Amino acid sequence: MGTTDSAAGSAGWIHVREVGPRDGFQNEPERISTDDKLLLVGALMRSGVRRIELTSFVRPDVIPQLADGAELLDRLEPVPGVSRSVLIPNERGLDRALEQRDRFDEVSVFLSASETHNRKNVNRSVEESLDGLRRVLARAGEAGLRRVAVIATSFGCPYEGAVPVERVAEIARELRDAGAEEIGFGDTTGMANPRQVGRFFPALADALGPDVELTAHFHNTRGQGLANVLAALDAGCRSFESSFGELGGCPVPAGATGNIATEDLVSMLHEMGHGTGIDLPAVIAASREAQRVIGRPLGSHTLVAGPIDWNARA
Repeated sequence: MGTTDSAAGSAGWIHVREVGPRDGFQNEPERISTDDKLLLVGALMRSGVRRIELTSFVRPDVIPQLADGAELLDRLEPVPGVSRSVLIPNERGLDRALEQRDRFDEVSVFLSASETHNRKNVNRSVEESLDGLRRVLARAGEAGLRRVAVIATSFGCPYEGAVPVERVAEIARELRDAGAEEIGFGDTTGMANPRQVGRFFPALADALGPDVELTAHFHNTRGQGLANVLAALDAGCRSFESSFGELGGCPVPAGATGNIATEDLVSMLHEMGHGTGIDLPAVIAASREAQRVIGRPLGSHTLVAGPIDWNARA
């Protein structure tokens, strides 16, 4: 086995969705210039990543790091075969996004499984969020966009503790019925463990049926991110979100840092024989460039150690 999946794939194909340009950049204390974003996003899009979340149409005063979302989309050169996604918080955000409908292919919407986290994150109850997202999903479908819904705190809430899987399934069914073709389950503050994950995905697959793609979004806050990926794989999940360099995290609460790194995820998948279509050295190069742009070391293990060289000799 090697650092790309050219000889891999016997264990099956895995979908990897890159979320660093949105989830990662929005958590940086300093704003990254649009020129630097274009450089980094372009490198990721040429690495073989097939789906990438670029920005979010949130209020600029709420997340100033993404205030250049419209400019980024306008200046970004599309790459054939790469699907471009934007995060939509509400109908006002969708209105702004649809002004550039030809510059992206997918929308993501989000809410939390727990009431407390949802109120702290978006100042709404879960039912209020669902009511608004039903309208967003309906309008996005009318615009011909692929629709993804992400449920944060699916594996635990830092304020409420355990979140019943039945509660997550109830929200997921509402989102499916509203038109979501894919539902992501976020380990928003890194509370999941592999045994829990192994039970979670079969239960959600049974609850949602075969027509909805299930995606896992793990954080490495407590060092269990890749272990949870393995548990999800064993439980039948074939779609994962990750962030190059291990950028990102959740701004609520403090300390919930670190999505799993795309290069760590891809390295593990390729060494296990899974295909992703992603050039691992190219993603490492993008993370190395991000490290230069941001001006601090990033948390990715593969960025430090490099890919495994099975042809090396002592």
